Amino acid sequence: MSYNYYVYILTNYYRNVLYVGVTNDLIRRILQHKSGQGGAFTRKYRVHILVHYEATTDIFGALEREKEIKGWSRAKKDLLINTLNPFREDLLPMIM
Repeated sequence: MSYNYYVYILTNYYRNVLYVGVTNDLIRRILQHKSGQGGAFTRKYRVHILVHYEATTDIFGALEREKEIKGWSRAKKDLLINTLNPFREDLLPMIM
């Protein structure tokens, strides 16, 4: 059986806050964030717009990548997002 894991980046309405997370069910997790069932940080800053994600079958790789991205500067995270989603559109409708 093959599992998929996702590293994702969320932002808020104003696109000025970023959150990096990891999950094994991207759609379910983003819907949880949107409904206020995410963590305290995402609830506080209303961070629920999916602007970037990466998929892998390796949970250890996903956790390592999440840790790597979390350690990056804001500028480097912005570069990653802007490479594929320069207008920071919500990607959730595209994957549902």
